[in-house]
Amino acid sequence: MTAEAPASGETPAASPEGMSPRQARLLRIAAASVLLAALAAVLAVRLASRTSVLVVGVYGLAMILCGVVIELSRHGRTRLGTYLLGVGLVTALVADWLLLP
Repeated sequence: MTAEAPASGETPAASPEGMSPRQARLLRIAAASVLLAALAAVLAVRLASRTSVLVVGVYGLAMILCGVVIELSRHGRTRLGTYLLGVGLVTALVADWLLLP
């Protein structure tokens, strides 16, 4: 037997192992958007306590990375986006801990 393609307008059923690709993309877009908003709030708090180009650089780059992850997820590169989001978040936290006084 051959697998039939869904009719136009229908979405394929989720596989028993996990989410469908569309659900995974939407989840990663939502996660990156929430993280982007959280980073913007942390940046505002950090700038209120001390004004530094390093603060803007670290959190600005992390926010740019969130935007890149959103675009990658929109274009179907969800695994790459997830890896970049994880590595970027860890890098931003380490840079905040090591570089910023």
